[in-house]
Amino acid sequence: MQDRDPGKVPDIVMPPPGPQSKKWHSRAAKHMRGYSGQVKQFPVVWESGQGNTMTDVDGNTYIDFSAGIYCNSTGHCHPKVVEKTKEYIGKLMNCHDFTTPIKTLFIEKLASVLPGDLSGIQLFGGGAEAVEAALRAVRVIKDGKHEMFSFWGDWHGKTTASMSLSSLGNTAFGPRAAGSHLSPNPNCFRCPFKLKYPACRLICLDILEGTIDGEGTGDQAAVIIEPIQGYSGSVVYKDEIIPGIADICKKRNMLFVVDEILAGMGRTGKMFCVEHYDVVPDIIVLGKGVAGGFPISAFAVKEEYSWALDKSSASTTYGGNPMACAAGYATLQVIEEENLLENVNTVGSFIMDRLKKMKDGHKIIGDVRGKGLLLAIDLVKEKDSNEPFIEAGKMVYEEVFKRGVAWIPAGNILRLAPPLIMTEELSSIALDIIDEAISVTEKHFGY
Repeated sequence: MQDRDPGKVPDIVMPPPGPQSKKWHSRAAKHMRGYSGQVKQFPVVWESGQGNTMTDVDGNTYIDFSAGIYCNSTGHCHPKVVEKTKEYIGKLMNCHDFTTPIKTLFIEKLASVLPGDLSGIQLFGGGAEAVEAALRAVRVIKDGKHEMFSFWGDWHGKTTASMSLSSLGNTAFGPRAAGSHLSPNPNCFRCPFKLKYPACRLICLDILEGTIDGEGTGDQAAVIIEPIQGYSGSVVYKDEIIPGIADICKKRNMLFVVDEILAGMGRTGKMFCVEHYDVVPDIIVLGKGVAGGFPISAFAVKEEYSWALDKSSASTTYGGNPMACAAGYATLQVIEEENLLENVNTVGSFIMDRLKKMKDGHKIIGDVRGKGLLLAIDLVKEKDSNEPFIEAGKMVYEEVFKRGVAWIPAGNILRLAPPLIMTEELSSIALDIIDEAISVTEKHFGY
């Protein structure tokens, strides 16, 4: 699809958040509570989006490096996705979990791109809902075993079971559900054991085994993992980790569940992140980018476990929504027809090359990492210690946003997640702005 003229974006006509943003946000805030951290830091109010750009109510146009928190995979209002969705707005809005032609086309298309023999599918409205349903399926498959294992820093949702397997450090997230256990995550940049790869011999996998065997009570059922951690800052694991976890599960007759809500649907340069490691999980969970921004999620199980979906109360009110299925079907068509995986790899490599140069040129960039268009900049006070520089993260986020690039903060970690249609030209403009903002921040803090 056609973006605005790259020479005319960003286009900041007044300092954001402008007066209209302040007016609308103030009105909403009289009733709306619990905004995300990024909204609290920079409360612009959005009016519209086109391709790789977004425009606020004051007329400022930004380059989008957030994709609606990883959702708008095909960009804003891709005409093919819009047209297919509009067809069902005027045709059939909801019919519970009854079959419709568009639902059939969507799940057939989804099944055709899923890895291995993951062919038993159920649809939902949001990511946490799909995770919860996947965990119910685990309990059915494992004949009532309920102990689940995840990792420090993982994020699986905000409902009881998904939240119990996530890390946020907030009192609202406790107590964890019975049988929920977290193991130290294999984050080599900030190794929980203060070791260095490869001398560490991947002790994190040994610790996972110890956690499963030592904390389990005989009801060990599954391990669930984000193949790349999102909320914790695009943490990419060594190539041995995902296959190693799959092997640990296989040896213990446990299920391996991969939460690809954030990393899936082409974001890492393959349709699903596990494909980088030649691993087929027992269950895969999908969301965010599945329908180009329209709310829909799913999980899929290996064919041998499909029977469990009939016994785990898998159906849901909005899961097979015709509008959502239409958006999902059109999104999968666009990814295929417009060769978006190739674009993700090309543009992702371009961005990563620039990020590596920025790291070399800035004292406060401790790490840059990612796959495809799932990327992050990790700001530190000193490169020797890798101590998180949270104050700098806040300032860089705001300095970049006010210059016309919308993106995602996470404390000292700044996340870059453009739509899969992002171009090198727009990326270069955005990266120049990020580079400038980091320089301004370094000067402010005396570096």
